[in-house]
Formats: sequence, C-alpha cells, structure tokens
Amino acid sequence: QVELVESGGGLVQAGGSLRLSCAASGRAFSSRDMGWFRQAPGKVREFVARINWSGERTYYADSVKGRFTISRDNAKNTVYLQMNSLKPEDTAVYYCAAALPSGSFNSWGQGTQVTVSS
Repeated sequence: QVELVESGGGLVQAGGSLRLSCAASGRAFSSRDMGWFRQAPGKVREFVARINWSGERTYYADSVKGRFTISRDNAKNTVYLQMNSLKPEDTAVYYCAAALPSGSFNSWGQGTQVTVSS
C-alpha cells in the first residue's frame, strides 16, 4: 500500500497558476503509475492526468491538455501537477492516486482544494 499526501492547493484568480505536490510513502513508488483526479461539488470524480512509472509517458484529459503538466521525481517519491491558465471550472478537490500493475488506481490521498475565482 502507498500512502499519499497532497499539498499546494489554494485560491487563485482565473489565468493564474498553481503547482500541486503529492508525497508518497510505502513500497515501490517508483514502479507505479501515478495520477491526478478531481471532484467538483455535485459532480463525479474525473480523471485529470496520468504519468507512467518512469515519467516517459503522460496522459491528460482533454479539458486540461495544454494547460496542465504532470511530472514526477522518483528520488523524492513525489508527483506534481503544474496547473497554468486556470479557469473557474477547474475549481475542485484534487486527488493524487497510485495505480496497481493492472492499471487501476487503488491508493488515494485525502485531497487538496483548488478554487479559481473569476
């Protein structure tokens, strides 16, 4: 099991930037794909971005492509989400997640709130 702790959320104006961090502890972080998800009030949790274990492959939701960048530092057991050109519709609780070798996500952080004002 991997324990995940997110940080870096906050209040920002539209057009601004934030960088989220997710610190991992536990076994085999560097061998696991990692992802970011978000959940806005009254909506289901949705996929935002994913990065493979080595950092060579990344995947993004269409809604954030070109604005968000996922990255990782395996030496620091940390994954990041750089968010630029933020929009009010990006307002949500953002969750970090670790994937099983099968690809499904089974470990989740507690979430960090991101609020974008117009």
